[in-house]
Amino acid sequence: MTKSMEPHCSCIQEVTENFTAYQSQHPECAIYQTSLMSALIGGVYEGQVTMAELLKHGDFGLGTFNSLDGELVALNNKIYQLRSDSSARSVRPEQKTPFAVMTFFQPTEKRHFKHKISREQLHDVINEVVETDNLFCALRIDGKFSHVETRTVSRQQRPFKPMIEAIAEQPTFEFEHRQGVIIGFRSPNYTQGINVAGYHEHFITDDRCGGGHVLDYQLENGILTFGTVAKLVIDLPQETDFLKANLSPQNLNSAICAVES
Repeated sequence: MTKSMEPHCSCIQEVTENFTAYQSQHPECAIYQTSLMSALIGGVYEGQVTMAELLKHGDFGLGTFNSLDGELVALNNKIYQLRSDSSARSVRPEQKTPFAVMTFFQPTEKRHFKHKISREQLHDVINEVVETDNLFCALRIDGKFSHVETRTVSRQQRPFKPMIEAIAEQPTFEFEHRQGVIIGFRSPNYTQGINVAGYHEHFITDDRCGGGHVLDYQLENGILTFGTVAKLVIDLPQETDFLKANLSPQNLNSAICAVES
């Protein structure tokens, strides 16, 4: 009896090992998010999730750093910190984030542009293809930009101000005729407060030396790749700041619109 079972057991083990190997090479297309946008709006600027942990959940994404110390952009399985002087640098694995959105980027659509196209026009291209607003969309633009307008909030100190106050003196920057990459997400309207409803994009230069949170841009020529994502996983903090925060203030929608536009 034991001998007759051995081949069967061996077969099951082989199938399991093959499936595990396939999963590691073909990660599930899902959005992983740590904390909530409403928490960030309310001044919850410290989290426990490290950069090393983020990369277990995706190779592509955006967010910020503890103490609101710059913007986060992840692409090609690397994470960069976009600082308040518009510079960029590679992160350390132990750095932490209070809010980030990651995915394993698996685009299904590609569009080439050989002429100038504005941010609004480019978004219209995506909207025409992705006709529903009820799914997430991850997007990436590689090319030469006529201009990119960015901002990056300066590092905050306790006691933390609400984000709408923290950005009051934020510096803005113009990148003119630069090669670079814009990565971002389009999130459904019903996720406002959980995430940022609509488009949320970050920019980094090709030399990985500069960038920031995108306010506007015009693409001179380049390639747009994008695809929908139908699964969202949220990792909620358990620290005191988060547990005591008001995550549904009356002005939540206007506050998010103010800090993101």
